[in-house]
Amino acid sequence: MAPVIAVVGAGFSGSMAALHLLAALPRHWSVLLCERGNAFGRGLAYGTQAADHLLNLRAATMSAFPDRPNHFSDWLARLAGDPTEAAAAAGIRHTPAGTFAPRGLYGRYLAALLTEALTAEGAPRLRLVHDAVIDLEPGLGPGGVTVRTEGGQAFAAAGAVLAMGHVAGPGGPPSAHRLDPWAPEAFGRLHPHLPVLVVGSGLTMVDAVASLRGQGFSGKILALSRRGLLPRVHAPTRPWPVPDVAPDDLASLTRLTQRIRREIAAAQAAGQDWRDVVDVLRPIVDYLWRALPAAERARFLRHLRPFWDVHRHRAAPPSAVAVADEIAAGRLEVRAGRILAIADEPGQAVVTIRPRGASADVALTVQAILDATGIGPISESADPLLRRLAARGLARPGPFGLGLDAGPDYRLRSAKAGRLLWTLGPLLRGTLWECIAVPDIRNQAVEVAALVAAEVEAARHAAVA
Repeated sequence: MAPVIAVVGAGFSGSMAALHLLAALPRHWSVLLCERGNAFGRGLAYGTQAADHLLNLRAATMSAFPDRPNHFSDWLARLAGDPTEAAAAAGIRHTPAGTFAPRGLYGRYLAALLTEALTAEGAPRLRLVHDAVIDLEPGLGPGGVTVRTEGGQAFAAAGAVLAMGHVAGPGGPPSAHRLDPWAPEAFGRLHPHLPVLVVGSGLTMVDAVASLRGQGFSGKILALSRRGLLPRVHAPTRPWPVPDVAPDDLASLTRLTQRIRREIAAAQAAGQDWRDVVDVLRPIVDYLWRALPAAERARFLRHLRPFWDVHRHRAAPPSAVAVADEIAAGRLEVRAGRILAIADEPGQAVVTIRPRGASADVALTVQAILDATGIGPISESADPLLRRLAARGLARPGPFGLGLDAGPDYRLRSAKAGRLLWTLGPLLRGTLWECIAVPDIRNQAVEVAALVAAEVEAARHAAVA
């Protein structure tokens, strides 16, 4: 039987890991791609079919292959040129800031890439397992694992890549009136005269508002976050040189912030935009993150993270316009504050909040609560696989508890070394900072695949010796 590397999760992270592993591994090796969700290649982000759920990055940056930067743009162009695809192509938005495609189309693009791999000439090397992986037990061979699924299946693998993307946590304070923002089919039953609370005011909130309106909810939406910040909007950008960040700039978060502000001021004096500077920082953000002292990184998480996020992770112009229109019409209200308590009552929840800067509490009566807060601590995840790996000492939380602890080679660091376990994507948050966007994850997938292939080759040489 052909030796196997297992990939857990088949959203963007897992799909990229599988495709690049197929390219890097010897031809007699195969890849086992396991997915608990409804479809391969989509995950939460790209499983939506709502035309108003747009990608937050320009199509020009969304290729699955770093060495073929126009791959996705060319795919969109072929789609737009096909008369039978008129309905799908109608959702593509061309703006002065770039082309933005619906997320569902991107999921279709990823699914097409997996289909190509499945139907490639020669012996099949990609195997799809539509089942939730609940355990990775140490196998009999050196470094091997047994992949166990919720449905009772078991597969032997030489190693595994954890690529589950954004792992859901407990979702904030419990409430009987909580709705999943990624399951909009329930939104159509909401009463139009009772408000809905969205916890969080970032990009997930933008999608939640679009889903609520798309399902026919016409009532008031309240969005609550600690600082009440909205994502900035994409605009046309121009090249700017990568800033020369000196070691003294990395001595503290204050100095680094001042250095970046000076760079933005220089760009504006040259007639350019702050976006030019933020975008050009991207390749060096992980270096800056690792170079900052741990105490300064903790300060960033406490104080500056929301401000960085709204500038770094921007909204597509049509999405930003839709949110601005909602606010101007009074249908959406964004507040700064924190939740103190939730009291469930028949047909409604009373949410007690403390507005930012206020000394008195405020009670909000809402019919439903949507959690749009994003990534939480890995220790709060209810994922059975992560819990079992932690209990066995095969995985542990990374810096600040945000993701999994991994080395520069993407190998999991744990109390029990020797297992061939790698990870990439959002599960690296904390170890890396730029690890959740498509360009970052696709580059990680290429690197992980090369490292796994090198490990396989080293093991072969050791066996021969």
